[in-house]
Amino acid sequence: MVACLPAQGQGLPDRPIVLGNGHVTLGGDAAWSVAPEDTGFFNYTDYERSTLRMLRLTLQATVTAGDHIAVLTEIRSENGDRPDPYALYLRVRPWATRNLDVAVGRLPPTFGAFSRRTYPSDNPLIGYPLAYQYLTSLRADALPASVDELLRMRGRGWLASYSIGNPVAAPGVPLVSAFRWDTGVQLHAGNDLLDVTGAVTQGTLSNPEVTDDNGGRQVAARLALHPIPGLLAGASAARGAFVSDSALQNVLPGARSSDFTQTAWGADLEYSRGYYIVRFESVVSRWTLPFALEPLADAPVTAVGTTAEGRYKILPGLYAAARYDRLTFSELHGSAGWETWEAPVSRWEAGGGYSLQRNLVLKVSYQHNRRDGGRVRDLNLTAAQILFWF
Repeated sequence: MVACLPAQGQGLPDRPIVLGNGHVTLGGDAAWSVAPEDTGFFNYTDYERSTLRMLRLTLQATVTAGDHIAVLTEIRSENGDRPDPYALYLRVRPWATRNLDVAVGRLPPTFGAFSRRTYPSDNPLIGYPLAYQYLTSLRADALPASVDELLRMRGRGWLASYSIGNPVAAPGVPLVSAFRWDTGVQLHAGNDLLDVTGAVTQGTLSNPEVTDDNGGRQVAARLALHPIPGLLAGASAARGAFVSDSALQNVLPGARSSDFTQTAWGADLEYSRGYYIVRFESVVSRWTLPFALEPLADAPVTAVGTTAEGRYKILPGLYAAARYDRLTFSELHGSAGWETWEAPVSRWEAGGGYSLQRNLVLKVSYQHNRRDGGRVRDLNLTAAQILFWF
């Protein structure tokens, strides 16, 4: 008679992996999204990839040295490319019993609400809000010589080119980048009612940097209030030098980068109760650009991004979600008269998700995009995503 033990398969991890007596914690996710080709480049990011056609692998690690010091990093690979450090920073907590910390390095975002929910497990849909993803025609390293040259790039932010600065055609910038983190110093403090965060970093919201390209700095702050369970209200602001030195010196030799900035304000609201959660966010961004051939035209160009979304849990493991986005832009006076400097865009996306197990989710969504300019003005896209996280 032979005694047999029950066979037991090795399952996927369903929680963070803890090593070294609790000093090392590993987490991560894998998300694979499939969709038809985005011929209008509505979903393209500043890494020239579509959020609806992406394989993203993420590994997060936290290494602690006692109660006060920790090193945190996040390594990402998109579409099989070489893994890159999305985040890498030192966090110091002077008092173990107080919610106060200082971080130095490539930092988590200070500005906005969605910037803190960019992980696939936090996003109820597959697409991203326009303010955090859609590429405008502006670039930090290349500048239009005139208003007309800027207007010719309306709706072509996926590949914009200008006569001043870097001559190579390249993607423009979003209002706020959700795919790159900035480098600098951040201070955070909070209690049961209020969270306050401030940071000084190298780049700007739309153009985060690892190394400085203009000698300027960005100052950003966020205030978040949670007065009752389920309710969160936030306000953000940021200002920093946007135009690179290499581009600026081709226009105004000796000019200060601090004169040509990106300034942004944000407001957000979230309320959850029972089976549903609703969110609203608005971002206003203003860039000041020099026009070499029209110095009197030097004036801010403004963009406003508004997002409203909701999610409702239908059954255990099954939910439905929807989001509406709108981007609008200020007007400039060109040779043909007044015109918005960028083509306004709107998007609605609806879909849902089903949990095959707690940390393995299948999502589907349908997206309608509309743009008042560019080569492709209307585009409908259906997407699916499989998401695993631990």
